[in-house]
Amino acid sequence: MSRTSRTPLRRSRTALIAAGALVAAAAGTAAAAVPSAAAAAGCTVDYKIQNQWNGGLTSAVTITNTGDAINAWQLEWSFAAGEQVSQGWNATVSQSGAAVTAKNVSYNGSLATGASTSFGFNASGSGNSTVPATFKLNGVTCNGGPTDPTDPTDPTDPPVGDRVDNPYVGADVYVNPEWSAKAAAEPGGSRVASEPTAVWLDRIAAIEGVNGGMGLRDHLDAALTQKGTGELVVQLVIYNLPGRDCAALASNGELGPTEIGRYKTEYIDPIAAILADPKYAGLRIVNTVEIDSLPNLVTNTGSRATATPACDVMKANGNYVKGVGYALNKLGDAPNVYNYIDAGHHGWIGWDDNFGPSADTFKAAATSEGATVNDVHGFVANTANYSALKEENFSIGDSVNGTSVRQSKWVDWNRYTDELSFAQGFRTKLVSVGFNSGIGMLIDTSRNGWGGTARPAGPGASTSVDTYVDGGRYDRRIHMGNWCNQAGAGLGERPQTAPEPGIDAYVWVKPPGESDGSSKAIPNDEGKGFDRMCDPTYTGNPRNGNSMTGSLANAPVSGHWFSAQFQELMKNAHPAL
Repeated sequence: MSRTSRTPLRRSRTALIAAGALVAAAAGTAAAAVPSAAAAAGCTVDYKIQNQWNGGLTSAVTITNTGDAINAWQLEWSFAAGEQVSQGWNATVSQSGAAVTAKNVSYNGSLATGASTSFGFNASGSGNSTVPATFKLNGVTCNGGPTDPTDPTDPTDPPVGDRVDNPYVGADVYVNPEWSAKAAAEPGGSRVASEPTAVWLDRIAAIEGVNGGMGLRDHLDAALTQKGTGELVVQLVIYNLPGRDCAALASNGELGPTEIGRYKTEYIDPIAAILADPKYAGLRIVNTVEIDSLPNLVTNTGSRATATPACDVMKANGNYVKGVGYALNKLGDAPNVYNYIDAGHHGWIGWDDNFGPSADTFKAAATSEGATVNDVHGFVANTANYSALKEENFSIGDSVNGTSVRQSKWVDWNRYTDELSFAQGFRTKLVSVGFNSGIGMLIDTSRNGWGGTARPAGPGASTSVDTYVDGGRYDRRIHMGNWCNQAGAGLGERPQTAPEPGIDAYVWVKPPGESDGSSKAIPNDEGKGFDRMCDPTYTGNPRNGNSMTGSLANAPVSGHWFSAQFQELMKNAHPAL
């Protein structure tokens, strides 16, 4: 096992033997005869039984149109007695008796000549399911029957197997070539340009690629090249909820608060279709699901001083919960996909009145829109934030002259002092509310090193609890609520696997050098606003104790390259570069 006190996580739809079958004619595609006035028709079907167990199966189907272009499709086949479809994705799958029908959904109905599309489904069964002998696409019989049952897999297909306990164990992690090139172009940047970072899908257009950049398929194809014959993790950020980031204008998104339909059909469904493509079945795909979303429903709503009207709207309409649930459900269907929900950080939900309610909110989202806790492999802490991994010069149990560390201005009654203790403690809480005991945690260490000359060498003076904490804390922010382009921050621990009990990996989800938000208003077509928390002259609000923001000046729009920040992070890295 990859870490202590964990049992392998198994999901019923991906348990036991992985098997596959390819429906393809060795001598070519058989096209059915059609009337001369009709379009020429032809098709091949790649039908794989990815996993089956005593009681069910998961199958993936790829249709290739070898005839003239079509605008809609319907695939038909027959099931053996006792087999019944229970759930489908990327197609509307229904069954009447033994007859099964899969119809296209809104975004994958058009198939040009030679084009393919994929869908999948779960079904009940005896554990002895076989590949159907005949398929019809729009009434036309596709090519011949299944291949030799003694050799049911196409040797050119990537391997498919059970989910593993920790996807990072025994695997390399994808290096995003676009980020790597920007890092390498910076003076000294070659020292970290080969580190793995996540690919952010922060709008619908990012799926295909923005301004000539790489889209999702481009990244997955590049990952297959990096993978070679070993295992490879690809880290994606799913980040486009309706009314996104209701408490921070800098990272607002393209979808309005009520556009849950577009989120589902134009954003999640196309991503799910790509991730389900058998071509990518050999990759381990880790999704960080919706940064900085669900905790807002706890901390920034109602009568709290930090509440915003936008967050009240999102709590009332339920679209954060629905969106996350839908994403978990659809993305979790592919057996090589691992969903980790964003869990904020200790300086956000580490207080007693936030800790339990946040866990309950995550559970509500993970059991909505058809999702279950089995669609959640774990949680990620400190994404796009700066909280120190370990505060070694003071602990939550310390006291100074009879005054608890919790009473210091910095800790402010929080139960945690750093991200490692928070992640481990929150994992225990999540299990207690119903998440699987095998969940693991990720901690983003991309910007929480806090090294350089300002890093304390030991505890602060014991004059008071505040001098003790402030003099010894590694996190040098003015206030724990400051989050935008922080001056003095440094790269943290390099990505590594299973570093502590309950922790799947230290990761760099937020790519170092990408801005948190602009330090002044900058017009853009990405739906991103100007948040005063990114303005170094701003004197603050209740979320940061009415303190200065500590932000760097001259920052671009969020997600854009910010050379000054990258140089700051390298200069203050801990461990040092």
